[in-house]
Amino acid sequence: RLAPKSTRQPENPQSAPQRARFGATLRDRRMDNRLKIGITCLLLATSFAAQAEGTPDPYERYNRAMFKFNDKADQYVFTPVARGYRKVTPKPVRTAVGNFFNNLRDVKSMGNNILRGHIGKAGGDFMRVAVNTTFGIGGLIDIASAANMPNHKTTFGDTLASWGWKNSNYFVMPLFGSSTVRDTVGEGVSMAYSPQGAIIHDRTANYSLTGLNAGDGREKLLDTTDTLNEMALDKYVAMRDAYMALRNKQLGNAAAIQPEDGLIDPEAAPASSEPQIALPTAMQPENTTQPENPTTPAQE
Repeated sequence: RLAPKSTRQPENPQSAPQRARFGATLRDRRMDNRLKIGITCLLLATSFAAQAEGTPDPYERYNRAMFKFNDKADQYVFTPVARGYRKVTPKPVRTAVGNFFNNLRDVKSMGNNILRGHIGKAGGDFMRVAVNTTFGIGGLIDIASAANMPNHKTTFGDTLASWGWKNSNYFVMPLFGSSTVRDTVGEGVSMAYSPQGAIIHDRTANYSLTGLNAGDGREKLLDTTDTLNEMALDKYVAMRDAYMALRNKQLGNAAAIQPEDGLIDPEAAPASSEPQIALPTAMQPENTTQPENPTTPAQE
């Protein structure tokens, strides 16, 4: 009876106002993040437009036509399929599917690293495949990444670049999208010697897995392409410049893309047969010709 009705006191009597202020601050931060994303998209659009004239694109006429075809196919076929795949497939299942095909890409990377002479990286790829295949139920669980095992993804296009074909012009592949001439050749070789085909000999199963891989890959790009579609800019230029910048970064090409190494398009060749070499400003002579009879202002 002598005990008070309630001896428990709030630890912080101002907790409710603080929670309110915290909620307002969180909302403000979310708005700031959205504003930053919008400004970033605007800056990207401006930079793409500014760099459009400086990106070599000798096959632009074909590329734009193929890009338009791919865009329509994506709009009416691939995007609806990818959205349906995302809607009906739980995220853990989508993650397992992505891990499975990612494990097959590690097999390709192992072969490419051997061709490039990177034996250590090839050994790392082998360990990733062995761990994920053995303990990850055929690659459905990415245990190697969870164990922080190094990831050395590479393609045959990277191998060709390491062999000397560093510079390559932009090229739009039918249905596959953005690429370069070098990467298109590399993709053709990779498809001809795919580990999937070596493991699975049934043609129907191979086609089904290829379709599943395409749908899974397109689903991962839905958010990116939705943002791109909302931006008021030339989608072709945006895709081209973004892809070429990404490939230059992956290959370590700090300089701007130069014409094809050893591959010259006759229709894209310059009209003048004599090459024009522009010297840097620091190397240009100031004025080596002097008048025969120089006169000073005082003499005049």
